[in-house]
Amino acid sequence: MSAPMGGTPIDQASLRTNDETRWSASLFGRRDGANNRKTVTFGDSSAVRSLPVWSLLAFVSIFGFWFLATYAWGLPGDLQLSESQQEAGLTYESLSDKQRIAVCNGREDCKGSFSQLLQPLQFPSVRDTWNTFFELKDEGFRNVTLWENTSASLGRVIRGMLGGSLLGIPIGFAMGLSSRARGFFDTPVELLRPIPPLALIPLFILIFGIGDSSAVPLLIFASLWIMIIAARSGVQAANLSKVRAAYSLGASKRQVLLHVLLPNALPELFTGFRVALGVTWGTLVAAEIVGAPDGLGAMVFAARPLFRLDVMVVGIVVIAVLGVMMDIVLRWLESKLIPWRGKG
Repeated sequence: MSAPMGGTPIDQASLRTNDETRWSASLFGRRDGANNRKTVTFGDSSAVRSLPVWSLLAFVSIFGFWFLATYAWGLPGDLQLSESQQEAGLTYESLSDKQRIAVCNGREDCKGSFSQLLQPLQFPSVRDTWNTFFELKDEGFRNVTLWENTSASLGRVIRGMLGGSLLGIPIGFAMGLSSRARGFFDTPVELLRPIPPLALIPLFILIFGIGDSSAVPLLIFASLWIMIIAARSGVQAANLSKVRAAYSLGASKRQVLLHVLLPNALPELFTGFRVALGVTWGTLVAAEIVGAPDGLGAMVFAARPLFRLDVMVVGIVVIAVLGVMMDIVLRWLESKLIPWRGKG
């Protein structure tokens, strides 16, 4: 128990208890009636947040289902290998799950003694995928390491998003601020926006060639229209009373654009950027199939004819994880640049 000068005593144990209660409430989603001053929760978007425990539960559920669906139940713990495998120095413990099942299916006394929801030729097990990840990290696939493929894909996505944003945001702003620009760009935007980027792969090959020459323009095409729509919607969502107030205070058009319209358009721009990022990642695999020498999409496509499902799944998982990480960064930037979003 301590007391500041001229104040009342402070109970350190109570402070620690309150801190622990607030931490537990933020982690598990419980609300403390004494500390929570909100009178409205349902319908208040500022009160909705992602709870870490539930996110962890979803993550564990996904991998738990993967493990249960690909695990070979009832597989013997030890089997006699063939003479060729023994001569190669292999042991049963060193075999992958796929190889163990192959050994079991090759023996009449073991075949059919185990149960498995998804066979190795349908989906790899968690253990085989984990081992393949380190194999790709250290040795690579087709003499290209996993990091080299990842950096190549990231570079293409960043260039595609950057190109789509630099072209799309000014066009969207012009469409929201000028009737002439709206009339001029409305027709090509509405004509080209519904076209799936994958349908244009043959045309982009003929125009730009193979590899990065066609992959990056295809990614720009995939993100361009989303950024145009987001920028246009952001400008149109600006509060007219704020615009009039700025003009009444003597602001120029440039000042209104930078200090009124752009801040009001930021929420729509971030939403468009996140949507465009997802579409761009979805287009990446097909874009890298077109003659790209490296990249996660090229690695997945090259593993397909070899039936290396483990390599394909590693590439897909890395694409998914990178997409989630980039979305988390965007959410963090959104919370810092637009702290007023969802607060009226």
